[in-house]
Amino acid sequence: MMKVSLRSACTASALTVLLLVGGCHRHRKSKSQPNTTAYADKLHEMVEKKVLPPEKVDTTKVPNLRWPNFSDYQSIVATFYDDRNYEVAWTRDGAPTASAKGFIQAFQDAATKGLIPEDYDAPRWADRVQALNSKSEDAISLFDVAMTVNVMRYISDLRMGRVNPSHFNFEIPVQDKKYDLAEFVSDNAVDATDVPKLITSVEPDSEEYRQTEAALAHYMDLAKKQGEAHADPLPTVPKSISVGGIYAALPALLTRLQLEGDAEPDATLTSPTTFDSNLSDAVKHYQHRHGLTEDGKLTPQTIKSLNVPMDLRVAQLQDSLERWRWLPEPYLHARLMVNLPEFVLRGFDPDHKLDFTMRVVVGQVKGEHETPVFTHMMKYLVFRPYWSVPVDIARKELVPHIESNRGYLASKNFEVTNNKGIVQTDYTAHQVAQGAVMVREKPGPKNSLGLVKFIFPNQYDIYLHSTPAISLFDQTRRDFSHGCIRVQKPADLAAWVLQGQGEWDLDKVNEAMNSGPDNKTVSLKTPLPIVIFYLTAIVEDGGEVHFFDDIYNYDTEMQKVFSKGPPYPVKPEPIVPKTKEGETV
Repeated sequence: MMKVSLRSACTASALTVLLLVGGCHRHRKSKSQPNTTAYADKLHEMVEKKVLPPEKVDTTKVPNLRWPNFSDYQSIVATFYDDRNYEVAWTRDGAPTASAKGFIQAFQDAATKGLIPEDYDAPRWADRVQALNSKSEDAISLFDVAMTVNVMRYISDLRMGRVNPSHFNFEIPVQDKKYDLAEFVSDNAVDATDVPKLITSVEPDSEEYRQTEAALAHYMDLAKKQGEAHADPLPTVPKSISVGGIYAALPALLTRLQLEGDAEPDATLTSPTTFDSNLSDAVKHYQHRHGLTEDGKLTPQTIKSLNVPMDLRVAQLQDSLERWRWLPEPYLHARLMVNLPEFVLRGFDPDHKLDFTMRVVVGQVKGEHETPVFTHMMKYLVFRPYWSVPVDIARKELVPHIESNRGYLASKNFEVTNNKGIVQTDYTAHQVAQGAVMVREKPGPKNSLGLVKFIFPNQYDIYLHSTPAISLFDQTRRDFSHGCIRVQKPADLAAWVLQGQGEWDLDKVNEAMNSGPDNKTVSLKTPLPIVIFYLTAIVEDGGEVHFFDDIYNYDTEMQKVFSKGPPYPVKPEPIVPKTKEGETV
């Protein structure tokens, strides 16, 4: 019996090899038009290597891949060729197909999509096409595998981004967008008659995305103009210049303001050195678009921003496109979106038309309190909430006061409970320090969480809430929290969230906040998708582009990854929250 089994296994193994690289054909799964299998042996060899090494081809005639390691796509590429019995896909009679030519053009135009053309071998395709004239096995096989790898990279990068958001510790279910890439490329890309249309179909179907892409094209032109002009940076100033003040570089300032359209193209100076009201208005418009204090003064911060080269603005728009690609439905058209570097919450109606904007306070940069990027569903509100003080905070900040003043907690609106939530009056500082009893801040207008919180359960313990510290909303830069997001108009937001849910209007919300029962939970009949997002470049309705500082260095981290080239970190990675439960207020 053992000998028979061994003989059967050997026979099966031999058949497998013959089916893969020989003249025998299995059932063909691909829906594309049949092609030749004359190069099956060479194709199989290249795919199994997971790279296209220089020693396998004459790279003086046939350029190797710019990023030859395609191990992250190897199994998908193998499935692609296996499903077509290792037929070539991208040439016929030794010439590139129309689809191949369309993708070569797309690779060359990749920068307009916020991608890097070299990632898809853009400069190498002309030589590869020329090499096909030789009809050599190496040239045809390398062209085919290189095209397959680059088409897969390109489609995947446009569909769901180049880097998995979990690599940055962001919780976004990008895997929900994943294609069966081998099948998609084989059935849709190989014989595509309209490659641009196919490309559009894999990109996010979002007006915000399309507006960002259009803005990118515009800012690429601006970057080119700025580079050709070789203009010097604007001179800095030690203190702000108001209308009537002197600034020696006014002609250069006007030219810079005209570059992005903050000053009219035909604007002129009334004086070569005196800062006038027309320039002040242009500066104010620039400040409005860049998250700066809108006072129309020529401040050191404004000049610093004006001196940011257009190339960096292009990179910001590229990063925004990358992040838009991460979002699956329903988050691509979420009802609520917080843009962290902008310090703004947006609410959208069911048709994704903008309903409102609201100022927010987000996690401060210092102390690793950055608010994370993630998506979730808002499920309920809590009116007049308690704030349960984490044991670490109680030990460090409250216990010393309890030891010297037995009535300290009561005087500061705190109370102590056992683990069942029953209020305790007989407790010791030692019990508080050990966590044997819990301290919580009682509901009310002075509570750290304010009078309402909006819950979308997540592993970061991040939520929206009101706050007694309303003066912080007057600040231009608003990173003051320990991670949670404080909202400027909590009553308006609660009424908006609860609209269509019984009698919950603004009056009833105010009643619940100011005189209703403590710790009252109201569940949403229909949970609302919310995105805590990070865009340092965003396009408003009408096409006006706004830029913000990279407060958390998330853009910098992303650009570092891109600079290394493929293979990018595309696999899911464990999320390790930096925030601690109860310490995010």
